[in-house]
Amino acid sequence: MAGVPNYTDTELWTIESTLKERWGEDCNIELQLADSDVRLSMSDRESTECPVVIWEHDGCNFVVIKTGMQNYRCQFFYRGYQQYGTGEYEYDDIGDCIVSLLQVQADQARDSQIDDENRPEYVRGQEKPLE
Repeated sequence: MAGVPNYTDTELWTIESTLKERWGEDCNIELQLADSDVRLSMSDRESTECPVVIWEHDGCNFVVIKTGMQNYRCQFFYRGYQQYGTGEYEYDDIGDCIVSLLQVQADQARDSQIDDENRPEYVRGQEKPLE
């Protein structure tokens, strides 16, 4: 299979606009463009080079992989062992992909904060209970 086409200006504009809607016009998030080798289906033995958009905000890293003309996969992570997806394998609309990614991340951050607040016997980042 031929390589996946790069992000268009319209796709990048959609991402940037959605981020500005989420975090404000002056959020100054820098989109990083890269490539990644991805198996487009589980049965593929070979990987395909796919364009990727990456950005970071408030300690969270976001990744959107373009896997076809209008196909996208996404995830966000804090550390290597803290990786999250949206529950959708692939999207056929960049706007839906970004909105879902941001919503799931906001929900996860809120749930994590609530969990931390409901553990008074532990100090965040410590292994043992307070005495």
